[in-house]
Amino acid sequence: MVEPTPLYAMGFFVMHETGLVDQVIIFDYYDPDHYYYELSKKHKELEKEKALLMENMQYYLDQEKVLINGEEAPPQVTHVEIGFRGRPELPYIIFLIEFRGELKKGLNSYVNIYEEETAEYDYMVTWLFPENARVIRAELGVPYNIESGGRSLVFKVKKGTRVGGREAIYFKID
Repeated sequence: MVEPTPLYAMGFFVMHETGLVDQVIIFDYYDPDHYYYELSKKHKELEKEKALLMENMQYYLDQEKVLINGEEAPPQVTHVEIGFRGRPELPYIIFLIEFRGELKKGLNSYVNIYEEETAEYDYMVTWLFPENARVIRAELGVPYNIESGGRSLVFKVKKGTRVGGREAIYFKID
C-alpha cells in the first residue's frame, strides 16, 4: 500500500474577545490506494482512525509551548473529521483545536515555541483577530501580510522552508 501523501495544509486561527482561540487545520492528501475512502465505509474503523489522528495531533501540540501574554495556553484537539474533495484519492482531514488566554487593553502577544523543522508541503496560515484588535507586527521567519485594517495576518510557507523555533504575533486591543 502507498501511504497517503500530504499535498497542502491551511490553518485558520480565530481569536475571540474572550481570549478563546478557535483553530482549524485542514490537511489535503493524495491517496492513490484509497485508504481513507475505504475506511470511510466502515464506521467502527473510521472512528478508530479519527481517535488515533486526534491522539497523534494532541501529542504534537503537547510538544509545543503556546503563550498568550506570557501565560501558557495549551492547545486541545476537540474534533477530527475526514472527507473527500470530489474523488476518493483526494481526502482531507480537519482538526478543530482550541486554546485560551487572558487578553488586556493595550499590547498583547501570542508566542508559539516548537521544534524547528523543514516544511514537507506548502501551507498557508490565516489569523483573524477581534474587531477591537490590530496586529502591530509578527516574528514568523517568513514574509507575512497584515490585512483587513489590521485585523488579519496571513502567511504562506513553501515546501522545503526551515520553520519553527519561535513564532510571535503582537497585537493591540483598544
